[in-house]
This record gives sequence, structure tokens and C-alpha cells, in this order.
Amino acid sequence: MARILYLHQHFSTPSGATATRSHAQARALAQAGHAVTLACGQWQGAVTGLEGAFRRGARQGRISGFEVLEWAIPCGNAMGEAARIGAFLRYAARATRLALRPGWDLVIASSTPLSVAIPALLARQARGTPFLFEMRDPWPELPAAMGLRRPLLLHAMERLARAACREAAAVVALTEGMAETARRRGTPPERLRVIGQGCDLDLFGPQVPPWRPDGAGSGEMLAVYAGAHGRANGLHQLLEVAALLREERRIRLLLVGEGGEKPALLAEAAARGLANLSFLDPMPKPELARLLAGSQVGLLCLAPIPAFAEWTAPNKLMDYLAAGRPVLSNVPGEAARLLEAGGCGETHAEPAAMAAALRRLAEQPTRREAMGQAARRLAERQHDRRQLATRFVTAVEGALAAAPARALA
Repeated sequence: MARILYLHQHFSTPSGATATRSHAQARALAQAGHAVTLACGQWQGAVTGLEGAFRRGARQGRISGFEVLEWAIPCGNAMGEAARIGAFLRYAARATRLALRPGWDLVIASSTPLSVAIPALLARQARGTPFLFEMRDPWPELPAAMGLRRPLLLHAMERLARAACREAAAVVALTEGMAETARRRGTPPERLRVIGQGCDLDLFGPQVPPWRPDGAGSGEMLAVYAGAHGRANGLHQLLEVAALLREERRIRLLLVGEGGEKPALLAEAAARGLANLSFLDPMPKPELARLLAGSQVGLLCLAPIPAFAEWTAPNKLMDYLAAGRPVLSNVPGEAARLLEAGGCGETHAEPAAMAAALRRLAEQPTRREAMGQAARRLAERQHDRRQLATRFVTAVEGALAAAPARALA
């Protein structure tokens, strides 16, 4: 049994409205016999499962077989840049003090944000504690692609990313594109694993009772986008799709989530009179599962930035597949190849093409159902989260076994 410190600032259980990958992986590690402590902050939409007041800015308890330590450090997509950077650094400072305590056999540093690598590197330097670096997003590539123009900050992030990739006992990347980034930064091939996003087949699927929100007519084909409403998501493109379909009484678009761009999206939809477009606040995963069960199509949308093609691994795509829903996407690269190979979706960069694809799905319910069945089969065969979590446990145990030899080198 190993004592593992799992650092993920944005942790949530499936009761929350955000990603649950770290919950599944920490649970799998605990089931494999390891003593896991997961330290997190307060991410917008996350539910850690802990209750009661914070004492000295922290609370702790046992969730799903492992310890969860939650710090009162709020963070979310709707916050300004300075506030988010401040939250990242506050978390890194507290995580560093925890990582430097004696007794840890391994630290897992799960990024985003990249600052989570700071405590792992310092524990490695001060105590020789090995760490596994999980790349959930490539930084600083994505901030730079989104227009960040702070050379000193980008340079500091690049140095931190290189150190994390070189010094880690193992690196887990979510896509082949991220893995290539890790290799360029010096990760040896034998330390690198690609473990993609997973589908929660128990939470989503045909066993879930359907639900449709008020305003969604029983005869309408409901196309759902469920995720962040930030600049990176490019959701103004979906407003263009809705505008092109405004005369189609049988199609409704529904955007579920929160983020810095949502006020502008709401205002634009109202100004343009888009009665076929609805908005909902973020909802816990079990409620989202019911919504997807009551919908007909999943929508995947990102801003038209070439870097997103191979670097992103959207959680929402996995939820759509698990729910057995065909997917319409504007994201090229890995996501597009997955949808084409699985026969469960289409990729269209332009709003007019996506609007036409929605019309076809509304006109062809038999084809739509077949694509949905193909989506569920793809989820079961290739993206079962339980199987991927088992692979993550293998990567962690490999890092534990190999780390002493590297420490002596």
C-alpha cells in the first residue's frame, strides 16, 4: 500500500456539475489498496461531498474510500484573470505545505491549472518524493492560443511545464496531441501514457428516466450544449445556428452552463429574438443525465482556434456518448475522427452547415436513433471510465515501482 497525495484543484464528485475524472481515478486507487488523500479547492459547480463549516480555511472527510481535503479557495470560469491567477497561487501555496510533509510515497499533480506542478516539483526537490504529472490541458499553449500576451508569464509557464514533464516519474496525457507536447518537453517515452477521457456508463444511458425543461415542446428535437460558457467555447456560433433555424418549429437549441460569456450570450439572444434558443444554469450530473435522456442531439462547440484540434479532450463529448446521443460538433482533429469512426456524429465548422445537419437529423429520426446507438456502443467499447481508471492505477503503480531507481541515478 502506498500513501498518495492527489492534487487536483477542481475536484468534484458526480453530484456536481463539472468533470469527475479525478473522483473515478482516486476511487480506483483506493480500491486497489492505496491510501489516497485528495486536496482540492472550491471550483464553481463542483460538489466535494464534504459538509460542515471550514476551520482555518479547510475541511476534511472520507468520500468514496479516500480522504478529501477541501480548502476554501473559490475559483470559476466567470472570475476575472487576476482573481483566477490568485486562486491558483493560493492553492499552490497550501498544496506545497502539504506535499512537503513526510510520508508521501507519490504525489499526483493534475493540471489544469499548471500551477499544481509547483508543489509536486518542490516535494521532489526537497524530499525526493516522486510525482505523476497529469496533463488535462496543455499550458501555456492554450492560454497563448486564446490571446494571452504576457511574455514573462508565458515564459514562466513554459519553464514550469518543461520541469514537470522532465522531472515526473510518469506523465499521463489525455490526447495524443498533449502527449506529443510532453515528448517535446523532454518526457521519455517509457514514462508517458495516454489515457483519454472516460464515460460514466452508470450515470448516463438508456436506464435514465428522461426530463425536458419548460419551454421545450414535446414535438421539438432538443439539441443540448452542456458546458462552460467562456471565450474558448465559441458559443456565439451556436447563436448563429439558432438564427438560421429560427423558422424551424421542430428544433430547439439549449445551452446549459455558466461562464464569463453567458451575460453577453443572453443579451444577444434576446436582442435577436431567438425564441428557439433556451438557457439553463449548470446542473448536477444526475440531472444532466435526465436532460440528455430527454433530448435528441448533443452539441460540441469550441472557438475556431487551430490549437484546439489535437489538444482538447471535452468532458461533454463523453457525456453525450454515454447518454447515447448523436453529436454535432465544430471541433476538427481528434474529436472529429472519433465521431466519424464511430458513426455517431458529424463535424461542421460553419454555422450554416451545422444548421443543415440539425435539419437532417430532425427529418430522419431513424438515422438519428441509429447514430445514438452507435454513440453508446463507442462509449461502452472504448471509453468506459472504469477501464480507463484501471489503466491510471497501472500508471501510478508503475511510477511508484520505477521512481526509486531514478532517484538513485
